[in-house]
Amino acid sequence: MPLNKQKSRLKIKRRIRKKIFGVVEKPRMTVYRSNRNIFVQIVDDVNNNTIIAASSLDKEIAEKKDITKTQQAELVGKLIAEKAEKSGIKNVVFDRNGYLYHGRIKKLADAARENGLKI
Repeated sequence: MPLNKQKSRLKIKRRIRKKIFGVVEKPRMTVYRSNRNIFVQIVDDVNNNTIIAASSLDKEIAEKKDITKTQQAELVGKLIAEKAEKSGIKNVVFDRNGYLYHGRIKKLADAARENGLKI
């Protein structure tokens, strides 16, 4: 990633994190996107711990070989929504982590909404 692009993403990330804070009742759902994979965590910022995590490296998703990265993101969104439902989490605050809200990030958020998670 070019240095200017990385710096601007981190600048946007800091600006977002000033406003977004996850509490026990409404934790923060944060997304990290690499070139090959996508990772999502539901974090309680009060206690500084990760409640739930899912990624495209999970066994159910990783064994599907011929899918695109956007399809992977949809599956991760569905998986995190299912895990959140089992843990009793219904509402979250979405932290896009400085990434633009389109493509894989949007697909992940939409899939999580469709499967019962309120963002």
